[in-house]
Amino acid sequence: MKSVAIVGASGYTGVELIKIILNHPYFEIKTLFSSEGGEKLEELYPAFKGVFETTFQKANIKHIAQHDLVFLALPHKTAMSFVKELMKYDCKIVDFSADYRLKKDNYEAFYCPHIDEDNLKNSVYGLPEYFREEIKDAKLVANPGCYPTATLLGVLPFREYIDSSVFVDAKSGVSGAGKKVSETTHFVTIDENMFAYNPIKHRHSIEIKQFSGLNINFVPHLLPVTRGMLVSIYASLNKDIDAKELLQDRYKNEPFVRVVDRPVNIKNTAGTNFCDIFVAQNGKDIFINTSIDNLLRGASSQAVVNANIMMGYDESLAIPKIAYIP
Repeated sequence: MKSVAIVGASGYTGVELIKIILNHPYFEIKTLFSSEGGEKLEELYPAFKGVFETTFQKANIKHIAQHDLVFLALPHKTAMSFVKELMKYDCKIVDFSADYRLKKDNYEAFYCPHIDEDNLKNSVYGLPEYFREEIKDAKLVANPGCYPTATLLGVLPFREYIDSSVFVDAKSGVSGAGKKVSETTHFVTIDENMFAYNPIKHRHSIEIKQFSGLNINFVPHLLPVTRGMLVSIYASLNKDIDAKELLQDRYKNEPFVRVVDRPVNIKNTAGTNFCDIFVAQNGKDIFINTSIDNLLRGASSQAVVNANIMMGYDESLAIPKIAYIP
């Protein structure tokens, strides 16, 4: 059994991570950490009562580093202060934040000054379909953002055929905003409503641009649903290709990507690690449509897939596949 520490486990992605690892045959959660310590998991989330009851410990680098595998479910900037020290030890790390996804200049343009530039070169971007071999040997994996995951899986098969600007219309459930309440996530605001936020300048746009190499115009929207993500991508191709055939060929051996015959919907991927992709063409104009669960494929289940690969296990271990919500 591999001993697992989760730092920042009280948020939505942390709870989803706990649920997955409790069903893992080779990972065992030894310690949950928080900034102060002392909270009881079953009091924060009563669903765990009688299933998995434990008390959070105060985050301490030496204690965290005693585990084989560390998941950091922390905000940007906070995460790199932990990674900088943990990289001196033998544990393997999956970081949920943006701190190690981007080149330094890109990161600092959208986030904050980087305090651990040396480890940027030691991190691997955790999109398994494109970085699987690198993840196998990684000590530090930067788990991708939810919007970039859904967008990149759709657009990357076509990047050599796209010279035009790419327009990305993305919609997410409210859980993507985290537990902290704001004016835009207040029930009265979001109920029976939908709106764009941070159009063009959203910080996930640079992540999509860096890994696609394309000129991205990214516009996110908030949906009045708890979880799920729907992305619509519009571009023009520079040559005649059969887009669906290309997509099917690229993902034919990928266990968590499904190329589907009709536009996607978020219920079919909610509660799973799947990314569903649909494509349609009008001559050289192309429409790519993807859906994922923002908390799972966009965060926690993808993190466990990455951990499975890092530890040499079948990447599908403990990963949820069916969770249809009627």
